Amino acid sequence: MSKGRRLRLRPRGQALVELALVLPLLVVLLLAVFDIGRAVFLYNGLTNAAREGARLAIVNQDEAMVAHRVQDAAFGSAITNLDDLVGYYRQSPNTIDVTQNDECTTMATGCIAVVIARSDWSAITPVIGSLMGPIEFTARSELPVELVCPNPTYDEYLTSDRCPRQP
Repeated sequence: MSKGRRLRLRPRGQALVELALVLPLLVVLLLAVFDIGRAVFLYNGLTNAAREGARLAIVNQDEAMVAHRVQDAAFGSAITNLDDLVGYYRQSPNTIDVTQNDECTTMATGCIAVVIARSDWSAITPVIGSLMGPIEFTARSELPVELVCPNPTYDEYLTSDRCPRQP
């Protein structure tokens, strides 16, 4: 070998091997970021849906209408507790699992309308989804009742569709 010529050893294929090792990790990390974004979007939609349900529940105590409003406002996520969505209490309950002792048996202005919406979320990333499984999100909103309606005492408030205020 002459002095002017040096033999250069080039590692052929090294970049391809490194890419093959790192690319799956980058793809899983990117999908995990999308999953976190989906979870935040679902939780924000669920919170907004509970708030919308509480706004309706304070002026119209028809639970079917409240459940319909919550499902419509939930950004396409399925609400899992539509049958047990809204409750009315004398005072604000401290926990999510409220007792029947504080329930308003006679609806009156000043009762607290509590809407608790639940929805399940599961990751679309194969690795994360199989490790975590579905996660239940819960959103809660409570407001004081402003108007008792439907109210059989008054003919004009006899049914929920005749209630004067609809938010």
